[in-house]
Formats: sequence, C-alpha cells, structure tokens
Amino acid sequence: MSSSLRLELSTHTIDDRPVFVSGNFCDWLPDLEVFQMRPTGPGQYEYEFSKELNLPEQLEYKYTRGGWDHVELDASGESVANRTVVRTVDVKREHVPHWRWFGMPFNPAFLPKIGLLGDTFDVPMLDRMRRVHVLLPHDYDHTDKRYPVLYLHDGQNLFGGGSGYGSWEIDQKMALLAARNHHEVILISIDHGNDERIREFTLHRTRAGAGRGQYYLDFVSRTLKPIVDRSFRTLPDAAHTGIGGSSLGGLISIYAGLMHPEVFGRLLVFSPSLWISPKIYFDAIRFQAPVAMKVYAYGGEKESSYMVPSIQRFNEALVRQNYGGNPIDIHLSVDPTGIHQEAHWSREFPKAVEWLFY
Repeated sequence: MSSSLRLELSTHTIDDRPVFVSGNFCDWLPDLEVFQMRPTGPGQYEYEFSKELNLPEQLEYKYTRGGWDHVELDASGESVANRTVVRTVDVKREHVPHWRWFGMPFNPAFLPKIGLLGDTFDVPMLDRMRRVHVLLPHDYDHTDKRYPVLYLHDGQNLFGGGSGYGSWEIDQKMALLAARNHHEVILISIDHGNDERIREFTLHRTRAGAGRGQYYLDFVSRTLKPIVDRSFRTLPDAAHTGIGGSSLGGLISIYAGLMHPEVFGRLLVFSPSLWISPKIYFDAIRFQAPVAMKVYAYGGEKESSYMVPSIQRFNEALVRQNYGGNPIDIHLSVDPTGIHQEAHWSREFPKAVEWLFY
C-alpha cells in the first residue's frame, strides 16, 4: 500500500548539522541520503515518504543528525523512546528539543566557565566561613550583555562528582541549554555549612530545633549579592535574581522569597522539606509580593507519601494569599517516578531554568 505520510519537525536553530529520519523502514541506518529531511525554514524540516515505498503498517523511528552518536534527546539530555506513527496518517508534526553531540549529551565547548569566587566568605551572625563558586556562560567574555543570576545552595553537590550524594551536574546542564540559546544565566554555587546545614536552612522554631536561616539569607542578600553585582555584568533587580535548591535547600529558597521578595523574584524549589516547618503555610497565606514573582516547584511521587501533597498545599496557600500584592506565577511539576535524589533534580534543572528565565 502506498503512502504519502509527511513528517514535519521543529528544533533549535543554532545547529547546522543535517537531519535524517531512521527507523524500521530502513534497517535503522541513521544517515541514508534518501531519508534526509528538507529544511523549510529556521529550525524547520520536513520529509515526505515516497508513495512507491512499501512502508510497514506502523513505523518506528527516531531523528538523527547523521549518526546514532548524533541522535535526538529530550529537553534534559536524556534518551527518548522510539517514535511511532501509523502509515495512513497524512501529516505528523513533532519537535526535538536536543541532540547528542559526538556521543555526548552536550557540546563541551558550551560548558560554563567555573571560577572560585572565594572560599573564606564570612557569614555574619553565624561565625562561619563559606566557599562560593561562580559559573559564567561560556560566551560571557565575548559579549557585553548583562545577565540574570541564580543563587544555588548545597554547592558541594551541584557540579563535578558531588560529595556523598551525587551531583546535579549543573555545568553540563547549562551546556545543554546553550545548544538552544537558553544558557544566559550566571549561576552562584554556595556551599552548605556541613553539620550546621539543618539550622542554616530552617527558620525560627521547627521540628528540628531553632533555625538560623535568617542569618544565612542575610548573608546571601546583603553580603554575597552586592559582591556578585559589583564583580560581574548582572541584572540586579528581583525580576532577574533567582534562588534555589532541593530538600532543605528548597525550603530556605521559599523563605528567601517570603522574607526578601524585593531581592529574589525567581524561586527554584525542588522537593522542599516542608514537613520540618509547618508554619510556612501560614507565612505563605500572609505573604504579599511587592513585585511579580515566579516559582518553579518540583516533587516526586516516590519521595514519600506526603511530598507532592505538601507542595500542592503550599501552592494553594500562595494562590490563596489574600493580602493583595503582585501576581505570583507558580509552575508545579510532579514526577510520578521521582525519588529524593540528585539525579532527579539534575534532570529537572534545565526545565526550571528555562521556565524561570525564558
């Protein structure tokens, strides 16, 4: 039976490698010239199967950029399942957010430049020192642009091998985002206080004792941020300043927004430890945003029975906040297979950065 099935594909525009379709109709050969897609515009391609081609009843296929080491990936740089379509379909429109680069999930030339901002930052009122790194966009030195800034907690587990629990691999994720021009954010990685982490990431009286998070947030907003803004080409206003983390780092990021909304207008909140601070729901209802705010909240259903319901409850508290103020735009991402682990936060990181800053 003949077919005139046409595939229409969109993808990012800064990659000039040709695009092929490969599948069970060509023995999965990834770069046959006869199955090369035709460019129709910036980031737009199409392929129409010949009516003379004897196609299987159901096609299984993937898109490549000329080899299996250049195959399509999802938005987080992960492998994707085979696509399927019935041969009687006329047109199928699809999107590829990312591609392998010579077998790697990112182009190494796009890795951000990592520098040590300092390893002896004094944290006032906590009587402790702190190590801080900066990750600059790979092309920072070749532009005169100003950039948003995202402050991230638990720096020991953000890039490199990570210590103890693994790594978010934020440097690799920013290289991945650079492939679609969504990398123009300066990242500030702040190490946690080791045995003082719980106290530094909680406020007031909690189920784990008296927190000292207000002093840690004062350090980030009043000591560290002015240094970052003086040292780099930043966009210093709240609309371009984010703060984020996971677990207790997610909790203290919420409090950063509640206590310093004039500083932090973008919150990245992964798997927050809301259970340790039940008062936070009341604080959220009373909150009044002096500027428009965006909150990206993520939780995995396999973390615990209360993680996702707690995030949903917090979301509802912010939505219900009845003291007026500016709008709060909240994106709630729930992963049915998500567990309390760096690998899951790593996969979610590119989606959160894109939603918060693009």
